[in-house]
Amino acid sequence: MDKAERLKQLTPLQYEVTQHAATERPFTGKYDQFFEEGLYVDVVSGEPLFSSRDKFDSGCGWPAFAKPVQKLTEKRDQSFGMERTEVRSPQADSHLGHVFCDGPQELGGVRYCINSAALKFIPVDQLEAAGYGKYLALFND
Repeated sequence: MDKAERLKQLTPLQYEVTQHAATERPFTGKYDQFFEEGLYVDVVSGEPLFSSRDKFDSGCGWPAFAKPVQKLTEKRDQSFGMERTEVRSPQADSHLGHVFCDGPQELGGVRYCINSAALKFIPVDQLEAAGYGKYLALFND
């Protein structure tokens, strides 16, 4: 399925967030207070983005991660009179959210503040069947 077809399957909120850099309202996203083990992927392309092992409760109202599982695209964002760094998925170029330097020091000091609407969650016990078997190593203790 090509990108145009995948975009047609998105909800209006998923489309606005990923394609027009919208932001879901804080504390409304389904992954804000969600802490099951698994992999978060781009809702458009399915490319791997974050591990649940790197997720933490920042209290900001959006899912927060200490680091991505692959390098994300970063862009300067001066919208709304603020200086921020936007993060986008490398393949689909989906808007994900922003990265800040105010994360927990013990986790590296970085906070990826990500819209739930940009994410799809794959539970750890479904990674192999969903084609993400190589990411099982992230969950080995």
